Amino acid sequence: MALILDVARFKYPPHWVPLPLLWEAMNTTDDATGLLRGFMLISRHTAAPSLLYTVSCRDESWKSMAKYCMEDVPDLLKDESVDNVPALLSRLVKSLPANAGNLIKWVIEVRRQEEGGSGLSKEEEERLILKEMILQQVRDTELFRLVHELQFTKQPCCSCSYSSDDDSFTRIAASVCCQGAALLTGNLSSKDGFCCRETCFKCVQVDGDGPKTVVTGTAVSGVNEQSVDMLLPISTLETSVCNSNSSNEVVKYPSRTDILTVLLLALHPSTWVGIKDERLKAEFQSLISTDILHDDLKREILHLRRQLHYVRSCKEEEYGDPVPQSH
Repeated sequence: MALILDVARFKYPPHWVPLPLLWEAMNTTDDATGLLRGFMLISRHTAAPSLLYTVSCRDESWKSMAKYCMEDVPDLLKDESVDNVPALLSRLVKSLPANAGNLIKWVIEVRRQEEGGSGLSKEEEERLILKEMILQQVRDTELFRLVHELQFTKQPCCSCSYSSDDDSFTRIAASVCCQGAALLTGNLSSKDGFCCRETCFKCVQVDGDGPKTVVTGTAVSGVNEQSVDMLLPISTLETSVCNSNSSNEVVKYPSRTDILTVLLLALHPSTWVGIKDERLKAEFQSLISTDILHDDLKREILHLRRQLHYVRSCKEEEYGDPVPQSH
């Protein structure tokens, strides 16, 4: 027997039918299309489509980023005076909208502090290890190195502590703390009513893999208080920009350099066909090619690329242009 759950429940309530009868009903021709009816198997993904990055369209900033990708970048590539990769990257970065960092977000896991206890579950540990590996793979790319140098090359050596990223992370951690508290209390619409009273870092010892970083926060809404843990990867830079004694410095995400790197990697390859200088085009395409990426990072980038395709389609619909059918 098979349980039939019809969408028109008011006319066809749930009912059981013999399996052979259900098969015979599907093995008929649809008069509207002339095609045989059939069935679809739907299953849950065994893994999330992404571990570390996702495109966010929670506010209107995605529209300015869609315009940047669809209009501004092609116009910038027409400039024939740009003849090397650093100059091209500099032009692209300087032209980014002020809210560019709002488009790509980090996937940060949140749990109640009392649920986590003093350690990580095996599943949490495995996901955190994968996140750290992907983050490190981003920072091992030549593109990251070039974008990083571009971000910090004009700063004095004493400024290589990533203080701006730390400040940014403090704000992001507070925001995530409030969103997590709202989620855990079952009322997402109340996140603006939460105020993050404090955030701090702590190390959790993991068997055989050393300490992991957990950010703890306490969010308050009226008389309600919710303490949460936020699980995040950390990464180590092998060398510093200034070749000073700050090598092997631990850098906590998120950083602007990481976001810019994955954004450039996630843009569709056809974005760069407008580069006039063939030598420069070949050199730049080799930097952003997914063929040179590790499989885990490649999956993350292709997931972002699919999401950006939908963002672009939404922008084209806003312009009134038809969205081409994919084949």
